[in-house]
Amino acid sequence: MKIYYNPYLKLLARKLRNNSTLSEVLLWNYLRCKKMKGYDFHRQKPIDNYIVDFFCPKLNLIIEIDGESHEFKGDTDYERRKRLESLGLKFLRFSDIDVKKNMEEVLEGVRNWIEDYEREHSFGG
Repeated sequence: MKIYYNPYLKLLARKLRNNSTLSEVLLWNYLRCKKMKGYDFHRQKPIDNYIVDFFCPKLNLIIEIDGESHEFKGDTDYERRKRLESLGLKFLRFSDIDVKKNMEEVLEGVRNWIEDYEREHSFGG
């Protein structure tokens, strides 16, 4: 499935990659270079009119880290998620604090999601 994005977001996505939060850097260390069960993840990926924290195209999986930038944005986050899910994408969300203090639980959550997906779709990374 081809994922389209607003080309004006490309520069902003690059800027966000160069100014990542600590929790994004920490999680990226476990997702990059196909370290997560052999799947290729991208960070600060433009999709539609949004930029998501992490995206795996083979799994159609978005991983978001909710930190201070998400406070008081419940309605906006809901509409964003609803739109991206309408494109066939799935979400995993983790809090900034969990990524910093409970990384193993976060990684286990990602691994479990992938294993469930693989069982449902009968293939591996």
